[in-house]
Amino acid sequence: MTAAVPRSGAIAEPLVSAASDRLNAECFCIGLDADAVRQELDSGIGQPGLRALLEERCPYALAACPVFVSSVQLMRMSAIVAAIESVVALPAYRDIVLSRAPSIARYSPGARGVFYGYDFHVTPSAMGLIEVNTNAGGAMLNALLARAQRACCRSIQRLLPPAATADAFEARIIDMFRHEWLLSGRAGPLRTIAIVDEQPEAQYLYPEFLLFQRLLEANGITAVIAAPGDLRLRDGVLTCGTHAIDLVYNRLTDFYFDTQASAVLREAYLQDAAVVTPHPHAHALYADKRNLALLSDPMQLQQLGVPVATQAVLLAGIPRTEIVDPANQERLWAERKRLFFKPFGGFGSRAAYRGDKITQRVWQEVVAGSHVAQAHVTPGERTLSGGDAPQILKFDLRQYVYQGEVQWTAARLYQGQTTNFRTPGGGFAPVYETPDACLGLQDGPARHCAGESSAC
Repeated sequence: MTAAVPRSGAIAEPLVSAASDRLNAECFCIGLDADAVRQELDSGIGQPGLRALLEERCPYALAACPVFVSSVQLMRMSAIVAAIESVVALPAYRDIVLSRAPSIARYSPGARGVFYGYDFHVTPSAMGLIEVNTNAGGAMLNALLARAQRACCRSIQRLLPPAATADAFEARIIDMFRHEWLLSGRAGPLRTIAIVDEQPEAQYLYPEFLLFQRLLEANGITAVIAAPGDLRLRDGVLTCGTHAIDLVYNRLTDFYFDTQASAVLREAYLQDAAVVTPHPHAHALYADKRNLALLSDPMQLQQLGVPVATQAVLLAGIPRTEIVDPANQERLWAERKRLFFKPFGGFGSRAAYRGDKITQRVWQEVVAGSHVAQAHVTPGERTLSGGDAPQILKFDLRQYVYQGEVQWTAARLYQGQTTNFRTPGGGFAPVYETPDACLGLQDGPARHCAGESSAC
């Protein structure tokens, strides 16, 4: 017997332990050690000017404080990931989503795709998966963050993971690229990777590309950072300058290689001249927002033959999502205040609108375009400072996933409608797991930390 599912599709029962909720509201004694970040960049990275570039380009990429999440919540997030993976494996599901995708998406190259990002909103009473991305950024910045946390009181210090955790995450990243190489049927070692994005040096997360380059080269893999126009294809070999490229780590938001700039990469992908990851096939299966409409529709799940227990996980964890079309536009307009509108292939919150903020002019664009309407799930909140004027930021949670396995969980702190990396104190934040009864904090972190840190 399963509990009734609310219309929103988000789990609506107490999910976050009292400890994690209280820590997010009251604990200010743990956070980013800026000196440790500088030391890591100066001594460990080996990239001249990287620290200055990160501080100039991404001043709000590294959050001031971590986010606390209960162990129960993390397990339920992972259960949703596993449920989606099980449905994506069904031939009937693949037939539906690939039939409406561009033809290039029907080519299956063998590689699974690196850095899937499952993004969640979490509050003390609800949780919902808001989207899935197949080129989720920020992994290397989160590894950097994990090495640069400090706590001012002994009990909170116990929540920090061991220093080796970040090393293990980076080792999994290297293993992931090498596994993509093997899945694609390649023999011999993976020698050269091209990190590809449009005008990479102008990208906000260009410093992360440099961090990836350093990590790859420290593990014996030559890494170049390139625009798609820098690539050449001749006699079945993809090159960038003097380098023959074995694998392309694809950071483009041209998900189906539609533009002229991506023409060489498109041909290299279809000719199997290089391993490309993530790729159009993965985007169609996972990241097209129309998939959320299928995954949150009980009738379609039944028709696909999804087991009842898996249906329950999906319907409780994915906010109800619908494709906007002429048949439902009047109803969706009337219900807009509880909805969020997103384009099918959107990214970075572009052309995404909160229904309670939408105007008639924008609504006409939504109706004329290719959007879904998703039940709004309130994001969590993290208080960064106390006193008479506390600074309270919203947060979402991102699980980095490869082959259905959660590799890392991070948060993004922000103010405004969506994540934006323009909020002082905001940006990527570590996530610390708290059990239901944690650290003797029943009386609150402020009382518990009293005498150990003036910050508390």
